[in-house]
Amino acid sequence: MARALNQLLQLLPGTLGMPGRDLIGPPSWRRSELAGRLVEISSEGSSVTLSLASRLVLEAQEDDEPVAWLLAGTDPFFAPDLEAAGVDLAALAVVRAGSVQAAGQAACRLLASGAFGLILLDLGVDPNVPMSLQARWVKLAQKHETAVVCLTGKRGGEVSLSSMVGLRCQSRRLRTDEGRFSCVVEALKDKRRGPGWQWTEARGGPPGLR
Repeated sequence: MARALNQLLQLLPGTLGMPGRDLIGPPSWRRSELAGRLVEISSEGSSVTLSLASRLVLEAQEDDEPVAWLLAGTDPFFAPDLEAAGVDLAALAVVRAGSVQAAGQAACRLLASGAFGLILLDLGVDPNVPMSLQARWVKLAQKHETAVVCLTGKRGGEVSLSSMVGLRCQSRRLRTDEGRFSCVVEALKDKRRGPGWQWTEARGGPPGLR
């Protein structure tokens, strides 16, 4: 039954995502699951999305895949938190683009190179990204099997960047113990698997939250 379903999905690339992608197994917040897709992950605060983004960076670096982190605003992430999570900061390409448009254009150039396994775009609150840029991201992401992940500040009820987004997730952090948290990812939209799934990971909080 699963083999027949996968064969059917290969005939419908425009509906459910990348053709030929094996859908066996539960969905998860992993770089391999996001490869070749345009993803948006949101939260009302930036700390939980940064924690989840750092997980993807670490996975990519463990797989020897270059990573680029593009900043549309002026405020960078807190580098010591990423370093504490195991990220090699010296191997992380950081681009301070200064605006959403500039970050989007830079992402296109990096994607076109085919050199990156993961590109993160920190777009801030309620960004307005031209549909033409997003379409180029999707095309290049599929061509090079690159995960393109947009970090945005939104509530769960707000719409995604556009219909080009293949996976839209909302994240939140729950305190579970002294100095411990659960990072929860909820799929609000998933063209490949369908919405509604959740993924949870226990983590230690950064020094300011312990």
